[in-house]
Amino acid sequence: MNVSAKVVEYPALWIAGSACSGCSISLLNAINPSIQNVLIDPVLPGKHVSLRFHATVMAGQGEPVIKVLKETAQGKPKEYILIIDGSIPTAEDGLFCRLGEFEGEEVTMKDMAAELSKGALAVLAVGTCAAFGGIPSGAPNPTGAVSVMEFFKMEGIQTPLINIPGCPPHPDWMTGTIAQILLDGIPGMDDLDEKLRPKAFFGALIHDNCPRRAYFDAGQFAKNPSDPGCLYEIGCKGPYTYADCPTRQWNNGVNWCIGAGAQCIGCVEPDFHDKYAPMFKKIDEQGLEKFKIKTRS
Repeated sequence: MNVSAKVVEYPALWIAGSACSGCSISLLNAINPSIQNVLIDPVLPGKHVSLRFHATVMAGQGEPVIKVLKETAQGKPKEYILIIDGSIPTAEDGLFCRLGEFEGEEVTMKDMAAELSKGALAVLAVGTCAAFGGIPSGAPNPTGAVSVMEFFKMEGIQTPLINIPGCPPHPDWMTGTIAQILLDGIPGMDDLDEKLRPKAFFGALIHDNCPRRAYFDAGQFAKNPSDPGCLYEIGCKGPYTYADCPTRQWNNGVNWCIGAGAQCIGCVEPDFHDKYAPMFKKIDEQGLEKFKIKTRS
């Protein structure tokens, strides 16, 4: 009699702070594997991701689902993957973002992020808001929104952290990182750049792989979006942005920003959006030096 090998389940909890749901929508647009594959089938032979909490896609609501978060943290220490989407408001003790109620008490994103992060196998900061603060942390930042990385420093949390930025991130970046954890374990520092991003997805400069690079080298610059020429003079941040968008492309490889005639806005970088704005204006190189933005040779 043949007995099927037991499938090992990895609990996953997805909590959202100050964000727009765009990261969740991007994940739902995953093609290969599809979101159905990720949620139903083993991502790798013998290994399955069990998504226990995701406010956007789950049917449950109210105190019972908050109970799931707490029970997972208590019953599966160092076994579950925590995915944080959105920045974490810290002003006024976190009252600007609440996940729900539990036993008559309000549960803030700040408190739940701290509680769940401490017991997680690893934490994935998904999207630029989670990875670097993003738009919610923009000046003047009245909610005190911070990135997960900043939050970990504030709370003294030592759990392994992986940043998967993007506004939104490509679905491959999310599912690929989870698959890597299941296949090889937590990525080491050799697998991540200095901003804790997987080098597999964020190891190359967009400018170096841009199909319009020849225009830049020839000094031919576009005056308007969709014009022939390099888009640097009208705000392209490709020379300062690390991601594989030119080769991976979006919507199942159909197109990407520059392919559609628009400039790269640098959405995977820590300096998006405040220091990379305005979007349609040449970047202030002196301003970049002032803010000590580092690029790799």
